Amino acid sequence: MTHVVGRLAPSPTGNLHLGHARTFLLAWWQARAAGGRLVLRLEDLDEGRVRPGSVEQCLADLAWLGLDWDGEPELQSRGQARLDAAVRELLERGAAYPCVCSRKEIELAQSAPHPGQEKGRYPGTCRGRWRTLEEAERAGGRPAAVRLLVEPGAIALVDEFLGPFTSDPAREVGDFPIARRAGAAAYQLAVVVDDARAGVSDVVRGDDLLPSTARQFLVQRALGLPHPRWHHVPLVVDAEGRRLAKRSDDLALCALRARGVPPERVVAWVARRSGLAAAEPAAARAFLSEYRAERVPRAPVRLDAAALDELLAR
Repeated sequence: MTHVVGRLAPSPTGNLHLGHARTFLLAWWQARAAGGRLVLRLEDLDEGRVRPGSVEQCLADLAWLGLDWDGEPELQSRGQARLDAAVRELLERGAAYPCVCSRKEIELAQSAPHPGQEKGRYPGTCRGRWRTLEEAERAGGRPAAVRLLVEPGAIALVDEFLGPFTSDPAREVGDFPIARRAGAAAYQLAVVVDDARAGVSDVVRGDDLLPSTARQFLVQRALGLPHPRWHHVPLVVDAEGRRLAKRSDDLALCALRARGVPPERVVAWVARRSGLAAAEPAAARAFLSEYRAERVPRAPVRLDAAALDELLAR
């Protein structure tokens, strides 16, 4: 087996909840069971949503679960210079372009999306109009974002968990942002640059991020960066099948800890829903020898009343 480098990449924009715990445990087990390394990156680029103390809370929650990582935790915002350099490179090569369109203008340009297109698909209004950000901002009279130029055509990819799939970013979203108007790199570029810098070989994350995969593939290709192996795992959902939100405060890890729920019970609850049917409360490391990615169920984990009672031992 080639050497595995995994990553944990929480966003400090709210409390981590039970769904995050499952995804991070699966990522940790995947890397550690293969004898690999794990890096921790706190994705704090969205400054308007980062709450005071949330970085420390993320670290405390992960440590409470019994997860560890190699090296010091990194704040994504401290790498802004390398992200800016990547944006400049794509602009200079003509692989990206400035855009001064507002969200409202984009919505008006596409009032009725065609089948297969996401609402708000960018129609290419600013494509080819300006060579530099400065030129676009002078002409548009407002700060400019930067979009990756997306050529037509579907992309065939393979997810290690879900198998082969096809995505067509040009049809689904069009030319997508790689830098926001405030100057900060957008998510699709930031994760690509930072994963490559850390040598990440395997990305384990929730399957709600599967649509981002083809976009990140395009950014990697444009920058000449390697493509990691992707593993998109099912989410924990509520009794109605809806994904858990960070506002689910009663299921936040800090709330479970405050209620006196032992972390070993949370770990075992996740393990039983990850192919380890006989799991008893134990530390995360206790399940490493038994963990097999192929045993993880392909269906979402439903947090119904019985599952919640099991977790809280009511």
